[in-house]
Amino acid sequence: MDMKKIGTQMSILMGISMSFCLSLTGLLSSGHFTIPGFLINFVISTIISLIIGFFVPMKKVGDAAVEKAGLTPHTLKARFLESFISDLIYTPAITLCMTAMAYHSAVSHGQPMPPYILMFLKSLVLSMIVGYVLIFFLMPAYLKLLMKKNGANQE
Repeated sequence: MDMKKIGTQMSILMGISMSFCLSLTGLLSSGHFTIPGFLINFVISTIISLIIGFFVPMKKVGDAAVEKAGLTPHTLKARFLESFISDLIYTPAITLCMTAMAYHSAVSHGQPMPPYILMFLKSLVLSMIVGYVLIFFLMPAYLKLLMKKNGANQE
């Protein structure tokens, strides 16, 4: 069984899923949803997610956090922590990019905007909640799917 291949596939699935949902959430919550805006946000956030997924060994980071916290691997408490760690890594980077683009676009079109930091923090809180829920449910579902697809039995 090639765990590196499964890790790569997991990075792709999670990156695309997180980008799709966070782009949709961000634009819908802003009240300025457009198809072109969504597609641009989705593509850019997918690129960011894939870069994070390929350079940050999420499994190793999650396993280390679980061990350091003294939790038993593969338990619900371990999943809560692993999801939180993954959310802390992915979501702020995606949110920072999406809000910076939205802010720049709005300001360049002369729209009155609150200070950027307020816009970012509001979006970050919402995105962290949505991201956590997505990660919590999608990671184990994708892992099960990928283990089956790659002919491996999950521990």
